[in-house]
Amino acid sequence: MESKLHFWLFESADPSIRYASMLNLMDADENSLIAKESRKKIMTSTLVQKILSSQNDDGYWGKKEDFYLRSKYKGTVWNMILLSELYADGNDSRIKKMCEFVLNYSQNNESGGFAYKPGPDGNGYDKYVIPCLTGNMLAALIRFGYMNDERVKKGIDWIIKYQRFDDGESEPQKDYPYCKLEKCWGSHTCFLGVVKNLNVLTEIPENQRNADIKEMISQSVEFILKHHIYKRSHNLDEISNLKWTELGFPLMWDTDILEVLTILDKLGIRDERMNSAIDLIVTKMKKDGTWIMEKSFNGKMLVRIEQVGKPSQWITLKALALLKNLNIFYPNYH
Repeated sequence: MESKLHFWLFESADPSIRYASMLNLMDADENSLIAKESRKKIMTSTLVQKILSSQNDDGYWGKKEDFYLRSKYKGTVWNMILLSELYADGNDSRIKKMCEFVLNYSQNNESGGFAYKPGPDGNGYDKYVIPCLTGNMLAALIRFGYMNDERVKKGIDWIIKYQRFDDGESEPQKDYPYCKLEKCWGSHTCFLGVVKNLNVLTEIPENQRNADIKEMISQSVEFILKHHIYKRSHNLDEISNLKWTELGFPLMWDTDILEVLTILDKLGIRDERMNSAIDLIVTKMKKDGTWIMEKSFNGKMLVRIEQVGKPSQWITLKALALLKNLNIFYPNYH
């Protein structure tokens, strides 16, 4: 059954899934010839071509100023998240134009954070800088080869300087940027912002993580584990958000237990406070060894990815990779 399941992934019609399976299930070296040849096919895939077909010559989608809100899930930042998830090639000129557009129009030049609206001077408006967008943009930029770009380093500095871990036990700060958005910086720090910004820090090669980055990773991990991944820290019998227990792809601004566990796994975290979320992942495996797509942005994005209620190759390979790394065998196989 396992070989049949792996064949389902390795022989997928989607080259992004084939490439991701090679890296995450076979532990292939991304610089190997077979991996490079596999990745080349991604840029000619139906999904990637359809997304890029409506890109403006200057690197954005739709109206320049509508890169986030008015074109939600179809605008530039959303396509950037999706293309990074599909392992699009950062050396492609269209991808480079997209990255430069986002750096020019969404990043706030002064702070380094990323905003959902441009300001009067054309770059990201400081009062609209939000943590989840900052995390998503930085993670995508690093995947596209911008790790050593000074603008990306400045964005990472924004995370180090401003990310908080309030847990409803104290009054939130009133200065910048905490005075702007209650949902992001209220008495309980937005969990999504913590997850997305921790995800960025996992993308930084270990030998490039300074003491400040390591400390931010440590604080972020503890905040997540304090919530047992998806529960209320002050009452662990309650689930924080039922949607986080539903598995989806892509997740955009949202999260789920599989994404959070995968991030922790990349960091080598092993903690008993992960166990209930891991158990929940295992119980979601079907008898044929697959996992179901439980939530989706289909109908809102430029493309449709798989189908809600049906076996998902993306979720299955992510779940299998997680269980493989955790040395958990597949008890539901029959």
